[in-house]
Amino acid sequence: MTAYPFDWVDAFTDRPFGGNGCAVVHGGAELGSDTCMAFTRETSLVECTFTGPSDVADIRVRYFLARQEIPFAGHPTLATVAALRSRGLFSGDALTLETGAGIIPVRLDGDLIEMTQVAPQFGPEIAPDLVAAAVGLAPDDIIAPPQIVSTGLPFVITLLRDRDALRAARIDPDAMARLRAALPDAHAAVMEPFLVTLGGATGQGATFSRLLLAPPDPPEDPFTGSATGAMASYLWSRGLLEQRSFLAEQGHDMGRPGQARVRALGPLDALQGVHVAGQATIIMRGEALLGG
Repeated sequence: MTAYPFDWVDAFTDRPFGGNGCAVVHGGAELGSDTCMAFTRETSLVECTFTGPSDVADIRVRYFLARQEIPFAGHPTLATVAALRSRGLFSGDALTLETGAGIIPVRLDGDLIEMTQVAPQFGPEIAPDLVAAAVGLAPDDIIAPPQIVSTGLPFVITLLRDRDALRAARIDPDAMARLRAALPDAHAAVMEPFLVTLGGATGQGATFSRLLLAPPDPPEDPFTGSATGAMASYLWSRGLLEQRSFLAEQGHDMGRPGQARVRALGPLDALQGVHVAGQATIIMRGEALLGG
């Protein structure tokens, strides 16, 4: 066994036990995928990251769910940068991360950590009845065509009529399986509907969102930074936002409130990327004994 230092970080929040947690295992990018997934399951967190050296960026980051490695994730990116900074592993107010989705630039402004997600890729629209059934809603709860959008990780962005519909959503495992069977094969195993309604949770935000998950993941993601970038791209490209910069909120009904400052980059018909920014708080650190 090898001892790897780790930090447990709550991201998209300025206080412990808010936002979304992530364990950052320093130097762990060298570990096998089975070990990384087992560690993630052990934490009961949605995602964990494992860092290592990079030939093309300041640092390499691998992202793991309990069931597989994914190319990119938002709240673990903030968590990783906060953990690196707390240990003095980089200097200055900017760095780059090598991820499976490409090079992610990150800028720091005091306590605010801002990532630039890659230019959105817009996939096909998905039948509202399939999406509604997967989350236990009626088709008329959905007020715009659900669409696959990715700024590093794909989601089915789904705009709901109001917060009551958002609160009522529940995973239907059989209907979720039917939805996944109808999605493009490349990403169907990780592509859940990201549910959003216009109007925030606190009177400050422009959007309020939820991401429901199926086992072996935890049942709900408190804050989803990668989907927030995809959601901003969807709303901005369809003219559903009055301003390209806005405050996104998620997790408040779980008792883990989180916020992100979001800005879509570029014109409506040629978005160039998305800035997603938030704070992060380290709540514990230690050593993980991993490997053979």
